[in-house]
Amino acid sequence: MLRKIIKIDTEKCVGCGFCTTACHEGAISLANGKATLLKDDYCDGLGNCLPVCPTKAITFEEREANAYNRDIAPKRVESKSKKNIENEQFQSRLNQWPCQIKLVPINAPYFENADLLIAADCSAYASHNFHDEFMRNKITIIGCPKLDECDYSEKLSTIIKENNIKSITVTRMEVPCCTGIYNAASTALKNSSKSIPFEVITISTDGNLL
Repeated sequence: MLRKIIKIDTEKCVGCGFCTTACHEGAISLANGKATLLKDDYCDGLGNCLPVCPTKAITFEEREANAYNRDIAPKRVESKSKKNIENEQFQSRLNQWPCQIKLVPINAPYFENADLLIAADCSAYASHNFHDEFMRNKITIIGCPKLDECDYSEKLSTIIKENNIKSITVTRMEVPCCTGIYNAASTALKNSSKSIPFEVITISTDGNLL
């Protein structure tokens, strides 16, 4: 049948995952870092995913497609209530997705008025209370210049320039390779020509703060 259905431009998609959350039918999934429509008959054609896409990678098109089938659409599992989450021993403090520096969109809405945490990959594993102690009420982006073999400073500088970042915290390990994440963040702040509170927290390999 001819009907209106979503179309995803994979060239524009940055894999942020906002559309997967917005789609109550569970019709969209991430595959190889890109959003993908699982099946035509999963999509209800209402387009709840369109307004949340930061790069406008999702549009409507009218084409031959199977009719929407409410009975087989996988339906997104709703999040637990706030009360139930607070009663659990652990609560994630990650406030956005994606969190990898290489994947985050430069102008993502969550950067506006954000307290930014730039974390070395290993730091969350070394500190047992990392979510509550460092990530709470912050936008967290993570990376490892040694593993990614890149310099994050240019992208970080653009993020700082084009968004109203309120503060920057860097968490790094005591090991020498973590100097790269600190250098990238400090260089980015310097190149942005902004004056923003900047803090560096160093964690030892046994999880203590130095």
